[in-house]
Amino acid sequence: MVSFPAADLSGARKATQPASTDFLVRFFEWFGDLGLFCSHLLRAVFLPPYEFREFAHQLDELGSKSLPLVALAGAATGVVLSLETHDSLVSFGAKSLLPELLVSGRVAAGIGAELGAMKVTEQIDAMEASAVDPYKYLAATRILACVLMLPLLTLAADFCGIFLGWITTTLTDPISLRLFIEHGFKEATFNDFLPPTFKTAVFGLIIGVVACFQGMRAHGGTEGVERAATSAVVISSLFIILADVLLVRLIQVFFP
Repeated sequence: MVSFPAADLSGARKATQPASTDFLVRFFEWFGDLGLFCSHLLRAVFLPPYEFREFAHQLDELGSKSLPLVALAGAATGVVLSLETHDSLVSFGAKSLLPELLVSGRVAAGIGAELGAMKVTEQIDAMEASAVDPYKYLAATRILACVLMLPLLTLAADFCGIFLGWITTTLTDPISLRLFIEHGFKEATFNDFLPPTFKTAVFGLIIGVVACFQGMRAHGGTEGVERAATSAVVISSLFIILADVLLVRLIQVFFP
């Protein structure tokens, strides 16, 4: 009689499991790991010591170095709006999502790749062995920088959009900047401007948390780093869109 090793039989049973079951397991496992990550993160954010120097460094990395891309996109949007509407910038607040999607592409990929590389090369493990909290030094500083810089980048994009929109309009129909702004915003209120701007802090939180989480759980060498960077961009962009839908509804309720 021929006997089969137990490992072969278990492998056969595992291979017969439906793909949908495996997907659900990995889906809930991902959210479980995310919950544990957030619990570690909250403790790292509120308990001293605080990494002010690294935080300032991340403000420069994530904020000022993203400014040229965001400003260019805002300027291009302003030109398009001025050409399409010619004399109105009422849609000004509606483009507040543009900087977040741009930043999610640049910043999330950068954070995911950077932390992913540190993870697969065991640098994060070395930090823990040296009594340095990676959640505090690596994750918290980057997430707080994202939360702070996203509203500022949105304002920069809005300013560039208005200014380039005025220039584009002036080329076809000369108008002063003051008259352009007064005419474009005569129907707008602070409720049209402030909530869409401040909600970008939530988008910054999403970008930072997802990018750091995907990077710090990377594995599998260079391929793992690539997966971490790609998944950070895709997941953060998806969550931003979903969060925007919810926040728009909340803004409509509290700021009718």
